[in-house]
Amino acid sequence: MAEEEPRKKIPLVPENLLKKRKAYQALKATQAKQALLQRKEQRKGKEIKFKRLEWFLHDSWQQLRDKVRLRRLEVKPHGLEVPYKHSLAFVLCIERINGVSLLVQRTIARLRLNKIFSGVFMQVTPQTIKTLRIVEPYVTWGFPNLKSVQELILKRGQAKVKNKIIPLTDNTVIEEHLGKFGVICLEDLIHEIAFLGKNFQVISGFSRPFQLSVARHATKNRVGFLKEVGSPGYRGECINQLIQQLN
Repeated sequence: MAEEEPRKKIPLVPENLLKKRKAYQALKATQAKQALLQRKEQRKGKEIKFKRLEWFLHDSWQQLRDKVRLRRLEVKPHGLEVPYKHSLAFVLCIERINGVSLLVQRTIARLRLNKIFSGVFMQVTPQTIKTLRIVEPYVTWGFPNLKSVQELILKRGQAKVKNKIIPLTDNTVIEEHLGKFGVICLEDLIHEIAFLGKNFQVISGFSRPFQLSVARHATKNRVGFLKEVGSPGYRGECINQLIQQLN
């Protein structure tokens, strides 16, 4: 029989040296993880991330949407051109303005459209169109005809005299406050607004915003009612259909 080979002796490692090796390996693994996380953060871009986080913390989603939309208007200011056929517009607020940006709030207040479904007459100019573009997601506007102007003033025309709201049906009140501008009766007032007389701004400021009514089925079927009202923005002569519907 062949002689058995002598077994090789494995050198023993002290226990304290094994513990040091394990601790060193754990330290190296932790350092590698930290380096990997730092590289990922640098790639994402901390500045952009923190900017967006500040916007979400301080502003609501609606204010953020307004800021982005208004910034795009500054970059691309091209919009609707002033129509040569029409010079009178009716602007109607059809969306609530809770939580909107400060610029939109001030513009809505300047237009006197603080209440939903309130409307005013405006003269169409390049400056007017720029103003309407600021509040475009909350209002709808178009060109009313003579019939719509007459119906609005006769049914919902009001004025504020000595802290009292009175309907524009008394020719005596109209002559007292607008007689110096050549407006002495309701027919003169309708003519000045419909055909944009010399004193349109004064007469438009004298009359309060027209508060239109909402259909009774709106509370029961809100989705259907919103479909009937339509989306905000420019709608041309189709504004007459909406006036007849809400007047």
